Amino acid sequence: MKLYKTRFGTVAEFENQFYSIPADDWDELVNRDNLHDFLVTSTAITQPSEEYQIWTQTSVLAPIGRQEVWASGVTYLRSRDARMEESKKSGGDNFYDRVYDADRPELFFKATPERVVGQGANVRIRADSTWNVPEPELTLFITSSGKIVAYTCGNDMSSRSIEGENPLYLPQAKSYDGSAALGPCLYVPQTLIAPETQIRLEIVRDGQAVFTNNIAINQMKRQHTELVSFLYRECSFAHGCFLMTGTGIVPPDDFTLRAGDEISISIGEIGTLTNVVE
Repeated sequence: MKLYKTRFGTVAEFENQFYSIPADDWDELVNRDNLHDFLVTSTAITQPSEEYQIWTQTSVLAPIGRQEVWASGVTYLRSRDARMEESKKSGGDNFYDRVYDADRPELFFKATPERVVGQGANVRIRADSTWNVPEPELTLFITSSGKIVAYTCGNDMSSRSIEGENPLYLPQAKSYDGSAALGPCLYVPQTLIAPETQIRLEIVRDGQAVFTNNIAINQMKRQHTELVSFLYRECSFAHGCFLMTGTGIVPPDDFTLRAGDEISISIGEIGTLTNVVE
C-alpha cells in the first residue's frame, strides 16, 4: 500500500489501483497504529480511478503534515569512515568511531515540516559551505505511540565542510531551508520492510550520471526499533515523527554537489524520490 499526499487530496495505491481516501486531516489519518488495515478498509468503499493516478504524477507533495523530522548518524560502516575522514583535521575523527560502537546511537533534529520538500521540488546547498552531498536514507514514519507503520525515501542534505570543521557544527551542517526531502509516498506494508531492500543513489549532472551506488538496509549496524526506542525515551510526538535511519552511500571526497544536479533516491517498493539542487 502506498499513500500519496497531493494538492487535490489523499490518494492510495493498492494492488496497482488508485483510490481517493476521504481524509480532511493528514496527521489524523497517518497517526494510526493500524494504518495498513485502516487503509485497506478505506479503499474498499471507494471506486478506483485513473484520475487519481494522474494526481500522483503531477501534484504530489511531501508526505508530511505537522511532524518533526529527526535523523540517525553513523549507522553504517561507510558513514563512520567518511565522518572520521572529514573530521580528521579538527581532531574530531575519533568521536565517530566511538559512537559507531557505543550503546547510545547518534540522533539529531533534522527539519521542521516547513524545511522539507517533496518529489520534484528543489533541495538546497548552503552558500557558506564548500563541500556538499546528498545522503539517501530509508526514513521511518512512527506513530505517537512509537510504532513504525510506514516508510519513505529521505534525502538528508549535508554540508560536509561545515561538519568536518568541528563536530559541534552539526546542526548548521544539517538543518537549514531545503535541507530535507521526503517522498514520493508513504509505503505502508502489512509487515516490516524486507531487510534485503536496496537503497540506490544516482546523481545526474548535465545529462550524465556522475555518481551511482546502492546498499542493502541490512548493512545497518543498528535495528530500526533500537533507534526509535532511544528517540522516544524523553520525547513525545503528538502527530507522529519521521526518522531518517542513516546512510551507507557516501560519494568520494573529491565530489561536491552543484546547482542543477539531479538527485534520485530509489528504495525497493517505496519508489524514487527525485530532486534538483537549487
